Amino acid sequence: MVNTMIKKILILSALLQGAANAGVVIPEPIKAPTGNHPVLTVHAKGDQIYQCSLNKGEYSWETQAPDAKLFDDRGKIVGNHTAGPLWEYKEGSQVVGRVVKKIDMAPGSAISWLLVEVVSHKGNGLFSNVNFINRINTRGGLPPSSGCDSNHLGSEKRVAYTADYIFYGK
Repeated sequence: MVNTMIKKILILSALLQGAANAGVVIPEPIKAPTGNHPVLTVHAKGDQIYQCSLNKGEYSWETQAPDAKLFDDRGKIVGNHTAGPLWEYKEGSQVVGRVVKKIDMAPGSAISWLLVEVVSHKGNGLFSNVNFINRINTRGGLPPSSGCDSNHLGSEKRVAYTADYIFYGK
């Protein structure tokens, strides 16, 4: 019964999200594999967290984690995006992903657009059958351009970003 209800929710969500995604063109290299269909699109607003690190004698800001809220098309918070990378939907289902491909659509002004493959699921709900995620329409979020040196080793900086995430299932 729960699986039937989840399938109905996914079908309805896919129909609604198809209309919402009508104007978005996903670049070929980051398209979800054939057979995967959009089940949810959300807008993320938050920060990318960077830490000053020393690698091979050079100081640089390295990505630590995102810290963002996920919003539906009415501006209501429906989830979170945190370290893992992990996405959690409001009813408790979660996915953890790994980046498969990325494209720099606005080099120097925004973080990359991504194709993420889901590597683990937790809980029953909307994310239970999600296999892939796109991050698109990014703004901001790039590592700081200065301030990482021996005096700042280990320090963290938050950089504001926004993006849209499209979740795909079969």
